[in-house]
Amino acid sequence: MFSVEHEFDATVVTLVDEGEPHLQEDVIVSSFEECVTVEQYDPRTDRVNKITLSMTQMRDLAAAISLPEGVYTRQPEDGEG
Repeated sequence: MFSVEHEFDATVVTLVDEGEPHLQEDVIVSSFEECVTVEQYDPRTDRVNKITLSMTQMRDLAAAISLPEGVYTRQPEDGEG
């Protein structure tokens, strides 16, 4: 299950793990104009772990998901620096 919320400066997607016995904590993905953040609570440390991806890293990740093993470079799209 997941939810999508549109806030003032971000789109927030929350992924809820509904699987079998060993469930993970919710994952919160926030998409801003300049970056994407991914957060997940870690009950072992009682902290929220957060990573930040640039938009270029996010596009590379999206492209990589369906590719076979290897090393790749992605051609910039129009308007991309």
